[in-house]
Amino acid sequence: MGPGFLAREMRSDRLLLWAIALPMAFLALSTIYPFVFAVNISLKTSRDFIMSRFAMTWDPSFENYVEAWIYSRISDYFMNSVVVTIGAVFVLLFVSSITGYALSHLRFRFRSTLFVIILAGMMIPIQVIMVPFYQLVIDTGLLNTRIGLILSYTAFFLPFSVYLMTAFYAAIPRELIEAAKIDGASLWQVYLWVMLPMGRPALLTLGILNTLNCWNDVLISLLLLQEERTLMVGIAALRGEYTSDIPLIAAAVVLGAIPVILVYLIFQRRIVSGITVGAVKG
Repeated sequence: MGPGFLAREMRSDRLLLWAIALPMAFLALSTIYPFVFAVNISLKTSRDFIMSRFAMTWDPSFENYVEAWIYSRISDYFMNSVVVTIGAVFVLLFVSSITGYALSHLRFRFRSTLFVIILAGMMIPIQVIMVPFYQLVIDTGLLNTRIGLILSYTAFFLPFSVYLMTAFYAAIPRELIEAAKIDGASLWQVYLWVMLPMGRPALLTLGILNTLNCWNDVLISLLLLQEERTLMVGIAALRGEYTSDIPLIAAAVVLGAIPVILVYLIFQRRIVSGITVGAVKG
């Protein structure tokens, strides 16, 4: 291979890199631009927005954030979302972790059937069961309660959580569990001392994904919390109450997006790697 061949190979690699980088750059720009646009609008007054809605803001005003946070009750909605999200994620991690341990390493009748039934829950959209689900919430007295919303999130997001934890735990060698049992550990101690420490990567990934799902949800929280809204439902309601005040709505949208963006920026590598966790074969 001569110098000419190597030069052509390097030129081909650079062209391939540019062919991949340019579409990804445009995709990233299309994703970032809406948030930048919302921030720009949120820093304008209503008059400035009417006069020049697309122009950059050179005299920013934070009055919209103050009004959205205090007078539009975004702070109350924010706390509702925090409480519900933390509660639902904790229950999801606990239940899915124990269930994944049982389905992957314990031997009992109908284990495979139970796993298939749980997976089938991933295929049922909420719109199909919305009416009986809402009637069940009313009959159990969970309407307009945070506990009801936490349990609902657990029910709807549990199938995927169980699938991910089962797939991850199935890759853990059974020899470790057998060694713990020989040392006198009970099933509960095996779960606490072996499965939980080794399952931390999957649990962290699952916690991040479920946090994003619960935080961004509108439909389920709109059905259950009709008096004390969550943040995303409160932001959606602002469109009806302040239709003409677009900067105020933009400020509320930015406040709702900031926690999600921070979670993604901090744990982006874990989120990406977690997508492949379910592909591990036991």
